[in-house]
Amino acid sequence: MKAFSKHWKSSVKPAKQRKYRINAPLHIKQKLVRAHLSKVLREKYGKRTAGLRVGDKVKVVRGEYSKREEKVANVDLKKGRIQIDGIERTKKDGSKVAIPINPSNVIIIEINNEDKKRKTTLERKTK
Repeated sequence: MKAFSKHWKSSVKPAKQRKYRINAPLHIKQKLVRAHLSKVLREKYGKRTAGLRVGDKVKVVRGEYSKREEKVANVDLKKGRIQIDGIERTKKDGSKVAIPINPSNVIIIEINNEDKKRKTTLERKTK
């Protein structure tokens, strides 16, 4: 059985959608780790979503840590989760571990524009 097909169109079955996301190669998983832009950024760039990168400032809008605004510390493409500075849990032994958060539960407030290629792709208007 083939694990991943680049000709996969779509399916309404949740199991097939999960299979596609799990078995996708990293260059496609990069496109799946996206988040909504704030209203200010949405008007500025003319886009609704953008890919998440380390250094972006995000606001958590759902879950236990909602209304927290911090920078993205790590983006885990294999699991499809992000880790945010300051959002961590203390383990029993006293060590602290970052909590993975789903990118759909955050809004990008401030974009890290150090990468020239990213800047040009954001400023490019969709037709």
